[in-house]
Amino acid sequence: MRASRREFLWSAGGLGGVALAHLLGQSETHADETSAPKVKRIIQLFMNGGVSPMDTFDYKPKLAELDGKKFDPGGDVKLESVTNSPGFKVLKSPFKFAQHGQCGRWVSEVFPHLAGRVDDLTFLMSMASKTNVHGPASYMQNTGFILPGFPAMGAWISYALGNLKDNVPAFVVLPDPKGLPYNNQGNFGAGFLPVKHAGTIIRPNLPEPIADLRPPKSAGYITPESEKAGLDLLNRLNREHLAENPGDSRLEARIASYELAAKMQLSGPELLDIQKETEATRKLYGLDDKVTEPFGRNCLIARRMIERGVRFVQVWSGAGGPKDNWDNHANIKTELPAIARTVDKPIAGLLHDLKSRGLFADTLLIWTTEFGRMPFSQGQGGRDHNAGTFVTWLAGAGVKPGIAHGQSDEWAWKSPTPTYCYDLHASVLYLLGIDHTKLNFRHNGIDRRLTDVHGHVIESILA
Repeated sequence: MRASRREFLWSAGGLGGVALAHLLGQSETHADETSAPKVKRIIQLFMNGGVSPMDTFDYKPKLAELDGKKFDPGGDVKLESVTNSPGFKVLKSPFKFAQHGQCGRWVSEVFPHLAGRVDDLTFLMSMASKTNVHGPASYMQNTGFILPGFPAMGAWISYALGNLKDNVPAFVVLPDPKGLPYNNQGNFGAGFLPVKHAGTIIRPNLPEPIADLRPPKSAGYITPESEKAGLDLLNRLNREHLAENPGDSRLEARIASYELAAKMQLSGPELLDIQKETEATRKLYGLDDKVTEPFGRNCLIARRMIERGVRFVQVWSGAGGPKDNWDNHANIKTELPAIARTVDKPIAGLLHDLKSRGLFADTLLIWTTEFGRMPFSQGQGGRDHNAGTFVTWLAGAGVKPGIAHGQSDEWAWKSPTPTYCYDLHASVLYLLGIDHTKLNFRHNGIDRRLTDVHGHVIESILA
């Protein structure tokens, strides 16, 4: 059965052979022989809730000129608001903007540390979504679809390229210590891919950061010898069952998870042990400040993970719900600085650390959110959801630093030539050496892919 299955997958072309190579134990493969990969590993920073572009990176002086007046984009356009924005009164940014770096990028005062790193960043200024609802928009930015059930980008990358090392997961998720984001695990699931490619959730803030890695302390009857004997028996039974039911990805994932868990009992503690970092490094990430410590800890652990062979690490800022995230409906002047402060120094520290350690040579850093916010006011001075435009930036391997691609209109309301998640995903896969049109998985009679039937590599940002 194995030989015929191998022959079938290789003859099918595309990524079937790549995935098979991973299943057969090869540590790394290349999905597209025609494109030399520039990126080996990725850290994605996801700002949950919808970051306001005109209050952070997308300077719009027109809003100050029109402040308090009814928003009128012209052309008899019917204005809509996802929740409630009575009057549609233009709201200027309450924050000062200034130009920074040799590139002259405008940055708001809410990001004083990141402002000093703009020459390292590659901005996508015309990102857009197809929905202004958190759940579907988060699904879209993570999986390429607004519906649940599709694999996350990290899962696709794990499926295509596999592990860099066999004692750590290929795809790790570090949630906000306050809780999981909108959609919970749906943002980093494997969908219809083999389930072992789902993100491994690690919570460094908990007493047991890696769930179920070791027996509970109450189970004193479990000794190292009995645990080994039990796992040996379970492994034999599982493999006998797999031989009778070939292709059962759930069983394959369970076997793989037991094998990985055994290896991570040795590698896991060292992976998370930031006490070995210097005091200077800990301060660089803001671990000496209770405001920046939670996100800073996750950023530092993300750096340790990619150094030790994790291919894709996703770090979340903001839990799901009406507060403690980037969903600033009530008052942008008070809400945005509070959440921005928690990430500003840690992200700037991560950029500095990656660069000083030479990790920019093969690591890509991605900062993104699910959508933007409206140019008119809501509540006391908040902003409602806006799918029309938002900002994403990249840094590191394979991209040109200090440049911007695309732009929004004069109000940061819409992107005249939108850049969608499909284009971002296509570009990320390209940098990994993968042609996004060939990364397919047959599901329910359809050749599915991360970019669906869309997507173009953003050539202008490539180094």
